[in-house]
Amino acid sequence: MRIAVSGSHSVGKSTVVADFKNAHGEYIREEEPYRALCEFYPIKFGKASTRYCNGIQLYYNISRVLSYQTEAEAVIFDRSPVDYIAYSLYTANYHETDIDDGFVEGMIEPVRAVLQNIDLLVYVPISERHPVELEDDGIRLTDQAYRTEVDDIFKRIYREALFDVMPRQNAPTLIEVWGPREQRLEQIRSYLK
Repeated sequence: MRIAVSGSHSVGKSTVVADFKNAHGEYIREEEPYRALCEFYPIKFGKASTRYCNGIQLYYNISRVLSYQTEAEAVIFDRSPVDYIAYSLYTANYHETDIDDGFVEGMIEPVRAVLQNIDLLVYVPISERHPVELEDDGIRLTDQAYRTEVDDIFKRIYREALFDVMPRQNAPTLIEVWGPREQRLEQIRSYLK
C-alpha cells in the first residue's frame, strides 16, 4: 500500500510516519522532500518561499510517488503532493514573493493526477483535544499563526474540497488521524489492505 501523510508543520506527521515504520518494518519510508533536498538547494519557508522552493519540493515528491507503481508496494511518504498547494496558497495570500494564485492553480492538475498513485492519504490536523507543541529543531518556523493558517488551508482542501484535488477515478482513501500516538497508528492500521 502507498501511504502519504499530510498536514501543516509540527503537527506530528513525522512522528506518525516513524511510528508506522517501526510497527511495519516491511514499509519503505520516503523522507520529507525538504529534508531530502535542503543539502543541495536553498529552500525557504512561509512568506519568503518562492516558486522555485515549493516547485522543487512538489516535483521531487511527485517523482518519488511515481517511482512506486502498484498498491502492492509498501511505502509511506512523509508529506503528500497536496501539501505544496497548501503552503503555496499561504505564501500567495501575502503577495511577498513570486508565488501567486496562478502558480497555485498550476499545481492542481499535476497533484490531482499523481494522487491516483497513492492508496491512503492520511491527514494530521491541528487538534485542540490533542495539541502538539511547536518544536524548534532549527528547520521549522516556530510561528504559531503560520502553522494555524496553513492548517486552516489544509482543512479547506480536505473537508471543503477547495481546489477539488481528488481525482475522479482511483482516488486515494482520505482519513484524518488524531489523538495519542498509538491511537493514530490504530486509525491507519484499520485501513491497511
